[in-house]
Amino acid sequence: MKIARIEDLHANAGWRNFSFLKITTDDGLVGWSEYTEADGSRGLTAVIHGMTEPLIGTDPRAVQAIESMLYVKQVQAPNGVNQRAIAAIVNALLDIKGKALGVPVYELFGGPIRTRIPVYWSHCGTYRVRDHELVGAPPLRTYDDIAALGAEVKRRGYTALKTNILPWDGEKLTSFVPGFGRSPGYPELNCDRSVLASLRKQLAAFREGAGPDMGLHLDVNYHFKTEGNLQVAKAVEPFDLAWLEIDTWDPASLALIRGKAPCPIASLESVTGRRAFRPFLDAYATDVAIIDVIWNGFLESIKIAAMAEAYEVNVAPHNYYGHLCSAVSAHFCAVVPNFRVMEIDIDSVAWRDELFINAPMMENGALVLPDRPGWGVDVNEAAVRAHPPKGK
Repeated sequence: MKIARIEDLHANAGWRNFSFLKITTDDGLVGWSEYTEADGSRGLTAVIHGMTEPLIGTDPRAVQAIESMLYVKQVQAPNGVNQRAIAAIVNALLDIKGKALGVPVYELFGGPIRTRIPVYWSHCGTYRVRDHELVGAPPLRTYDDIAALGAEVKRRGYTALKTNILPWDGEKLTSFVPGFGRSPGYPELNCDRSVLASLRKQLAAFREGAGPDMGLHLDVNYHFKTEGNLQVAKAVEPFDLAWLEIDTWDPASLALIRGKAPCPIASLESVTGRRAFRPFLDAYATDVAIIDVIWNGFLESIKIAAMAEAYEVNVAPHNYYGHLCSAVSAHFCAVVPNFRVMEIDIDSVAWRDELFINAPMMENGALVLPDRPGWGVDVNEAAVRAHPPKGK
């Protein structure tokens, strides 16, 4: 068996694009992975092709050997886009290997510990504030709307949700993304008292609608520096958060926040590679290590999880993509012992399901682990081509 062809496909996903890597062997097997060119990854497709061209004619089943070779080839510029390219390649090769052997990928790693994966409804309210037409849901404009959404999450059988900061501008709820340069407040990233006041009302509304048993998570991304994150941690104390999620590149700062926070701290979703995770684990900076299996790749992700377990730290996948990514993350959740909970976007564009064959099933707030060979989810190429990507 040899790698014969490498292709990339892209589909409009509303406020972003979904991107797919397709690796075909000389005997007709197809391996799929999903990736994104958003979030600092512009040009990732070109990097993937640059790395995969030398693989034409090689055996795709030697996955660890290929990953190790690709790492060495880019060792002078590790992590970032290069690591995300390696991840996309490795994930597609594992799909081929599972299909070649007729088994799900998780069977290659000792079999599943769990076959039902607890999930939380991510970006709960966030997409309905900024893109409700694409989601096909009523707009989220008031705190009463937030309470109604919390009740919807509970009614649909989910036991946990995660929201982002949605400030009140005097007339309606708005998006808050200064840490990504998409709303006022950058580059200072100071924490305004009005933002804290509206955050308290937002969390109170979610708690009112969803009830006391709902796992309530808050993600503040890179929107504050240490001072602001400490103020947020103080503000959220009355709402019994499952975790406060914070992004920072400084382990000591995160450890400082964790030591003062009234709830567990989750972090590290943007970190790639064991070597980059290690300083945060050495600093005991986080209660939950968030691992992006799509950016790290499956092989590297399970190694990071094993390293985290040595520090008594549980892990959770960063997963806000399409159904193929959800399947890859579910396989990860199935095989790592130190699993916490899985992120998944419930709100998305109306045509998301069309883009995938055998999309994962959700039952009572859990993802049912696929039992088909490979990842168990394939891309519907006709549907992808029917929704051409935004931009070039």
